[in-house]
Amino acid sequence: MITPSLLPAQQDCWKNALANAISDPAVLLERLALPRSLLPAARVAAAAFPLRVTEHYLGLIEKGNPEDPLLRQVLPLAAELQEVPGFVTDPVGDSAAQQAPGVLQKYHGRALLITTGACAIHCRYCFRRNFPYAQQSAARHWEQLPEHLGELPHLKEVILSGGDPLTLSDEKLDKLVRRLSAVPGLQRLRLHSRTPSVLPSRITPQLVDLLRETPLVTTLVLHCNHARELAEPLDKVLETLRQAGVTLLNQAVLLRGVNDSLSALQDLSERLFEFGVLPYYLHALDPVQGAAHFNVPDREASHLHQQLQQRLPGYLVPRLVREIPGEACKTPL
Repeated sequence: MITPSLLPAQQDCWKNALANAISDPAVLLERLALPRSLLPAARVAAAAFPLRVTEHYLGLIEKGNPEDPLLRQVLPLAAELQEVPGFVTDPVGDSAAQQAPGVLQKYHGRALLITTGACAIHCRYCFRRNFPYAQQSAARHWEQLPEHLGELPHLKEVILSGGDPLTLSDEKLDKLVRRLSAVPGLQRLRLHSRTPSVLPSRITPQLVDLLRETPLVTTLVLHCNHARELAEPLDKVLETLRQAGVTLLNQAVLLRGVNDSLSALQDLSERLFEFGVLPYYLHALDPVQGAAHFNVPDREASHLHQQLQQRLPGYLVPRLVREIPGEACKTPL
């Protein structure tokens, strides 16, 4: 039974918060007391890939600090406009992996659904910032999903991705999960989402009930990159998900100027564990066009990971990996 005090009483308050997310760079700079000199570049970069920041996430950013690690993840910069060799529009081979509209399969026994192009915030390092959502989304083809998925051999797990699947309404998610539950042989459901940490009110009682009641074994993979992203009331809403039987994992991206230090990575793992979440992956940056300024060289990344192994117990050390198009699994660094 859900404890009402742990979750918003009003089911749709998260939708209002999502609709009121900041999208104007001038407003972002003003609210955070940042120099107006940052505005021209921010406007140009945001014209190519729009700015989007929730009020909750804004409240976690240190005012007056242009180098704040949370700010760096959302502030459009002129560096995004530089063309860097090796940084491309489809860095992980999504197009080649498409089996049906919005259905990707890269690995044995698993399929990924592009459920939506919407996100609660726009991360400047997003590997799908150039993805053609209008043409390649499963949302318009949900009626055919059981048929499409049923044709994939040895399928046991479906991953809901996007965009962010938790920007869909509870009603749409319920419809989708019910359709997936009818796919023969399907056993597991995994959701990848940044929304809980940037918009905790999204974890509604209706959503928790949906995940509790599905016959599919459910995992939620959070996308938190810095310990300060784990703040109240996230701990309370994650507890309700654990009580509903949802396994909680975290997938981070190693980002220059955000978490590229031993202290930042250690703090992240320990804070995750305090919130009942196990570190899962630490991803090397996907080489997407516009994000080269976040890149941490492999040698430096490996050294940081070795230091982390020496500092923390094994269950708190995420696997350091890279996604390489065409490979049968994630590649350890």
